[in-house]
Amino acid sequence: MEFEIPRSHPRYHSLVAREKLVEAFKKGVVVPQGLIAHGRGECFDYLLGERSHDFAVEAARAAAAWFLLARRPVISVNGNYAALAAEEIRELQEVTGAPVEVNIFYRTEERVRLIEEELRAAGVRKVLGSGCEKTRVPGLESPRGIVCRDGIASADFVLLAIEDGDRTEALVRWGKTVAAIDLNPFSRTAQKASITIVDEAVRATKLIVREVERLRSLDKSNLKQIISSYDNKKVLARAFKAIMERLKEAAEKGSLI
Repeated sequence: MEFEIPRSHPRYHSLVAREKLVEAFKKGVVVPQGLIAHGRGECFDYLLGERSHDFAVEAARAAAAWFLLARRPVISVNGNYAALAAEEIRELQEVTGAPVEVNIFYRTEERVRLIEEELRAAGVRKVLGSGCEKTRVPGLESPRGIVCRDGIASADFVLLAIEDGDRTEALVRWGKTVAAIDLNPFSRTAQKASITIVDEAVRATKLIVREVERLRSLDKSNLKQIISSYDNKKVLARAFKAIMERLKEAAEKGSLI
């Protein structure tokens, strides 16, 4: 990292994330539109107090149960997710055994290759993308519709992050269970996903890793109970309520600090 950020800075982690994205942009891993998307998400992180809430933990637990029960789980990664959380993605792959598939909207084969290199440099082993046999998500005409036959096309469970809603909706319509990491509970991704983890990408991925490790000793019936009792609309409602309470506090006190 070119700019040294003092760990004593009150927003150290946020500034580190920005620097990671800038460096990834210079490499060609992240596109300019990805920088805009990060800023939008960071706004919601402010509103949520830049911490993981209990509703995020509950959603991460449901995602972890799916990872443990799924026949063919896949971790879908775009440029921003790779830039911000490559090491955490490696940890998630290690505890789940799930392959990682590179899937991007602003797609060139060179950029897919650069993201693959970023992931492999962090120790991610099973990476699908440039060399796989391709097919297309039904009804999705954008470049996000290009997927690997042995990856997302064959998956029964897909984890994705920092995503656009079109593909989330199309994957659910295609019969996939989709867990989305999205700080914006208003987004179409958050609304259309089967499970929405309203949290920052690094924190959310760490939560899923932790929950997989906690749940792996449970039998299938207990894991199925976690999934059947999960209600995404109620989780999103709690996220909205948390934002409202933070805004109410700010309106009364004139500060969120």
